[in-house]
Amino acid sequence: MKNNIFEELFVLELANNHWGGLQRGLEIIDAFAKIVRFNNIRAAIKLQIRDVENFIHKDFRNRKDIRYIAKTMATQMSLDDYAALVKAIRNASCITMATPFDEKSVDICDKLGIEIFKIASSDINDWVLIERIVRTRKPVIVSTGGSSLKDIDDLVTFFDRREIPLAINHCVSIYPSEKNDLEMNQIDFLKNRYPGHTVGFSTHETNDDIEIAMIIAVAKGVKIFERHIDIITADKEISPYCSSPKDLDRWIKAYKKALLFCGHSGLEKARPKNKEITYLDALVRGVYARKELKKGHKITDDDVYLAIPLQKRQISCRELMRGETLLNDIKKDDPLTINDIDSAYADNDELKKLICERGL
Repeated sequence: MKNNIFEELFVLELANNHWGGLQRGLEIIDAFAKIVRFNNIRAAIKLQIRDVENFIHKDFRNRKDIRYIAKTMATQMSLDDYAALVKAIRNASCITMATPFDEKSVDICDKLGIEIFKIASSDINDWVLIERIVRTRKPVIVSTGGSSLKDIDDLVTFFDRREIPLAINHCVSIYPSEKNDLEMNQIDFLKNRYPGHTVGFSTHETNDDIEIAMIIAVAKGVKIFERHIDIITADKEISPYCSSPKDLDRWIKAYKKALLFCGHSGLEKARPKNKEITYLDALVRGVYARKELKKGHKITDDDVYLAIPLQKRQISCRELMRGETLLNDIKKDDPLTINDIDSAYADNDELKKLICERGL
């Protein structure tokens, strides 16, 4: 399975913020594509697709008092409009992604060449829909908001057996999410329970909290970052869980700052930086002669003492090995250098070079 399509991926959730208008949708794509380009990140712009006429029962299509139904009815788009949005996403060098909410919408996504599918938290155990999505053999990201452990286990097993790449987003389906709603330690749980899968964070906190949430997510090893996006216009307000281009730019910059703080992968030892090595070398004690020593003498603890500063070519407490034979006479209080002793260190060119260059 090739899961690298998920690595360091930003998912920008356009959702229904086009409000059924193609021009508004294109403006959102254009505005956020610039943020993607300026910050040099890999990003997918995600649509939501529903076969509205069949998705909503005919007797309920005019119910203005049911928010989900009213918004779905108000934001319908034609296949041609979706095709235009997908084309704009591709032209912006972003990855095409969509959440289909019914089987016909999966067919539409397939026809449009959508590259990544999303399973919404509400559909994590909608097996009719999931089985249709799996037939596409496309990579899938699932959000886990409100799900049971069995829901996630069953889904992971289902995808693993079919060898279809699946990423798992920690998600809290509260819009907006308060600080104490985020449960970000669940990221650790998902990583430990499903080690073969990329873990992401689908985030709905207000824009006041996006930077700290991002920094925590990066520190916990999240590889997918999903956020709702929208633009400010005279006729529409941005929902508190959606980000404007300016807010998203802050969010991405928090990601890059977190990378600087976190450094190398937690799976291997980081190589120390030269300035760190130089600083620590200045604190290491060097080996000095306690008394006058003659060539051919084998060094004992009584012959030397340790003190700072460490000088160039001088052996330190790190290299001192009892029983080395002196190759030269050494005066009292003089440093013992790598050239003064018969030692295995003297035959290691790389280590000898390091000893000769460090210190004062």
